[in-house]
Amino acid sequence: MSSCVLAFDTSNYTTSCAVFDGEGGVNSGRLLDVAPGELGLRQSDALFSHVRRLPEIVEALPVDGQIVAVGASETPREVEGSYMPCFLAGVAEARALAHVLKVPYFGFSHQQGHIAAAAWSAGRMELLETPHLAWHLSGGTTELLYVRPEGAAVRCEILGGTRDVSAGQLIDRTGRLLGLQFPAGKALDALSREAREKASYLPKKDGCFFSLSGVEHKMKEMKERGGPDAEIAYFALASVVRAVHQATEEAKRRCGDLPVLYSGGVASNSLLREMTPEGVFAQPRYSTDNAMGTAILTWRAVTALG
Repeated sequence: MSSCVLAFDTSNYTTSCAVFDGEGGVNSGRLLDVAPGELGLRQSDALFSHVRRLPEIVEALPVDGQIVAVGASETPREVEGSYMPCFLAGVAEARALAHVLKVPYFGFSHQQGHIAAAAWSAGRMELLETPHLAWHLSGGTTELLYVRPEGAAVRCEILGGTRDVSAGQLIDRTGRLLGLQFPAGKALDALSREAREKASYLPKKDGCFFSLSGVEHKMKEMKERGGPDAEIAYFALASVVRAVHQATEEAKRRCGDLPVLYSGGVASNSLLREMTPEGVFAQPRYSTDNAMGTAILTWRAVTALG
C-alpha cells in the first residue's frame, strides 16, 4: 500500500483538507458562508463554521493509501504572537487523528502553506531549497517576503507590503461598492475585462511598503462621479498591480535579482498574471486558501525523519 499524508487548513474564509503522496495530491475545500453585503466573518463564527463543516470536507476527500503523518496550519505566520482562533478547528482535528492513527503530527503556518502550494503547483519545488522573494496576497495579508529554507519548511522575513488596507480587502470593498457578492475577486476580475478607459493610480510608497487607502478614496470618487463599474474594477486591480511591481523592484535592488513567487487568493487574478510575465505563479486553484501546501510540508517533514 502506498503512503500519503493528511493535512488541514481552516482559515478565516475556507475549510480545507488535502492528501499528498510525495508527487501528487487531492484537495477538498469549501468557502465559509458570508451574508450578502458583509465583508467577512467574526472569528467565533468562522471557528463554529469550520467545526460544523469539517466532517463533510473530510468525507469528500479520497484517501488512497496509508496515512503516515497528519499536519495542520496552526497560525497565520511562523512568528511569536501570530494567532487566529479559526485555525484551532483544523489543529484539533489533525492532532486527534494523528493520535488515533499513531502517526506523527506536524504544525506549520498558513503562510508557509501558501508558499509551498504555490511552488509545487508552479512546478518550482526547488524554490523551497533556495532563497527567493514571495508575495502573500490575500484577504487579510499583503506582504512581500524574503524566503529562505528552514528544515522541512521555510522561514519568511517581511520586506514590504501594505501599511493599511490589504489587496484582498480593497478588492472586496470595491466589490461591495459595485454590488458584487463576497468574496469579490473572480467577479471583479471578470468585470475589469469590460473596461474601455484603463486608468490606474500609483500608491504612495516607503521603501518596499505602500498604502492602498488612497486607491480606495479615488475609487469611491469615480463611483460618485458616475464612472462605469468596469472602469472602477480595472482601476482598483491595476493600481494594486502597480504597487506590487514598485515594491518588487525595490526588493530586487536590495536583495538581488531573485525569483518572485506569487501566492494567496489575489495571486489568481488574471490581470496581475498578465502584467507580471516574469513572476512564478501558483495554479489558480492553489493560489487560494487550501490545505495542499500544508500537506506538502507535512510530507517533507515525515520523510526527513526517515
